[in-house]
Amino acid sequence: MNGWGAWDTSMVWSLALIALTILMHAVGVVFIALAIQRSRPAITPSGRLPQVSSAVAIGLIVGVAIWLVILHGIECLTWAFAFVHLGAISSPADALLYSVDSMTTRGASELHLAREWRMMGAAEAGDGMLLFGVSTASLFYLMQRLWKSELL
Repeated sequence: MNGWGAWDTSMVWSLALIALTILMHAVGVVFIALAIQRSRPAITPSGRLPQVSSAVAIGLIVGVAIWLVILHGIECLTWAFAFVHLGAISSPADALLYSVDSMTTRGASELHLAREWRMMGAAEAGDGMLLFGVSTASLFYLMQRLWKSELL
């Protein structure tokens, strides 16, 4: 294929999907933070925050991690839906496997997008790095707050 036409279309779709999934992730992380804040016990009369038990800390970390995994799954489904819609991959199951493989930057599924949509796989890998970075930072922040007993 001569020219940049197909790459332009692929990049427009890629940028739109990156923007959408980053928005989804930001909203999800904010909702998780708000849920934690709402579940926070009242401050003791002394004005000090109570200590967090190990069980509560473990439960919060696991719970937040599970919600982040669900969020990543929804984002992979979003890319997979686009791949099928665009005809980049014909099978929804293959599109989802390809999407998870790209999002995690694993790249070993041996599946390939149609030639004019290949740039989207690389773009999804970049998107995945950003999204997993936000998830990692969120969990790290939660753990820091728990260790300092500032969260609950």
